[in-house]
Amino acid sequence: MRTSFNRRLSLLTFVIIITGVLLFARLASFQFQLDVAAYLQRLASSNYRIINDRFPERGRIYDRNGELLAANTTEYRIGISPVYISNKARLARELAEILGEDEERILQLANSRAPYELVTRQPVSAEVAQKVARLNSLAVTIDPEPKRIYPHNSLAAHVIGFVGWEGNLRRGYVGVEGGYNDDLAGQSRVTERSRIPFDAILGEPPPPGRDIYLTIDRSIQHLAESELYDAINRYGATGGTIIIMDPRTGEVLAMASYPTFDPNVYFRANQESIRNPAISDTYEPGSVFKIVTAAIALESGKVSEDSTYYEGSPFRVVGGRRVYNWDRAAHGSQSFVDILVRSWNLGTTWLAVDVLGPTEFYEGLRRFGVGQPTGIDLEGEAAGILRLPNDLYWSDSDLATNSFGQGLTVTPLQMLSFVNVIANGGQMMQPHVRLKTVDGDREYYAVPAAVRTPISADVARRITDIMVQVVNIGEGKDARVPGYTIAGKTGTAQIYCATCPGLYDPELSMATFVGFLPADEPRVSILIKLDKVGRFASETAAPAFAQLVKRLVVLMNIPTDAQRAELRAQGGDTSLIVKR
Repeated sequence: MRTSFNRRLSLLTFVIIITGVLLFARLASFQFQLDVAAYLQRLASSNYRIINDRFPERGRIYDRNGELLAANTTEYRIGISPVYISNKARLARELAEILGEDEERILQLANSRAPYELVTRQPVSAEVAQKVARLNSLAVTIDPEPKRIYPHNSLAAHVIGFVGWEGNLRRGYVGVEGGYNDDLAGQSRVTERSRIPFDAILGEPPPPGRDIYLTIDRSIQHLAESELYDAINRYGATGGTIIIMDPRTGEVLAMASYPTFDPNVYFRANQESIRNPAISDTYEPGSVFKIVTAAIALESGKVSEDSTYYEGSPFRVVGGRRVYNWDRAAHGSQSFVDILVRSWNLGTTWLAVDVLGPTEFYEGLRRFGVGQPTGIDLEGEAAGILRLPNDLYWSDSDLATNSFGQGLTVTPLQMLSFVNVIANGGQMMQPHVRLKTVDGDREYYAVPAAVRTPISADVARRITDIMVQVVNIGEGKDARVPGYTIAGKTGTAQIYCATCPGLYDPELSMATFVGFLPADEPRVSILIKLDKVGRFASETAAPAFAQLVKRLVVLMNIPTDAQRAELRAQGGDTSLIVKR
């Protein structure tokens, strides 16, 4: 009897124990479920989200006619969420093989306590990203990222610039990409994503950056680059620059320089190739600068086209320095017009030293903007060098040499801006390369802006007439183009000798030609500069100008003098030109 009771008691005890164990397990399981749910809830809460800046698609760059110059494609960044990796060694090995990355480094990232690690230092192509996707790992993230492409390769590279890396971010460098980076890049937007893999990105994507249309014409730019390369090869120059502008508006239609680079592979280029010589490199302009001195002298009212001076010696001493003409000869009585047509250094010396004096001469140079940047909307513009009478290293001889473009420096763009003053009736327009900015359905046009008026319209017209003679009968004869009246000026500038410090090179020089046409109704102004040539500008830059203009007038549909005369006789608009 007692044995039976003991059995029942043992059975009851066993049932109670089993029930307790099951109840505890159930409660523990429930508690575990609560913990997991709470954990997942915490992961999904804002305190457990990855907060990122989401960057918009970069704005595109077009030429003035809508030709695409800079666009976007897609690359991919590869990342991992270490907590979700089941076999870290295997994943590290597989990713290293696909990405060409160091396996040990990836394994270190896989062992990280961070919720997310970026595996690739640089984005990868769609082909590589597809191979990563085939791993089918929930721990791997593949994030698309835009890549900048330039469909015309090196065309207008100095104007456009390029997009490169600044840490882990892309930004524009030099040119329009650099100068208008904020507009093109747009505004990033803060987005958040759960640390749970593949959770949706929350928030609206940011709007794309603004598109920018340039004043550059792709066809004119291509022509300028083609003619520049041809002239460099033909005359044995080491480099050069061609700038083509509309003097009425300050619009840059083409800006070509060599050496250049391909912005698609900018990292292969050296700094010299990336720098834009048209706005960043300064040089002594030489005789092209004489038109500035002559304009200041006419503006003073102290001389006229009929004024004369006398050359009784092949040189003149100013401030202890001898000044010679380019042919080292004296030519007796010479007129104001001869100074430009024959390009006499002794003539501009007479104007600066005897007619104007330092105060009036340098005030005139400052009105033209010598020694000051033009303010063009491109990064990296240089101001040039102009020493003034109160400066430490200025001497009396500078007054003479500055008058014919020595002892001071300018950029090619500055020099063409001075010419544009004459072509545009005495008014200086702000040079610019942005035609308009497009933000969604809104367009913001650049408004041509007058900077100042260095000379009167009358003086501009009179200097133009003399520049026409320079081309027709003077040192610029090889710049003539049949059917068109061209105003121009040559300049052969000495450069410092690389092997004889402090002295000018006896063999090499900078050859420049500046001009505009039609002379009486200018539609286009041009500067051609050839670096380190062994011949005069009249023999190099001037014929290169003519070769360029022969093709340019066809491309821009600029009427000949006869066609404009016929239009004028019929009461038509003589400025009818196809706007490119």
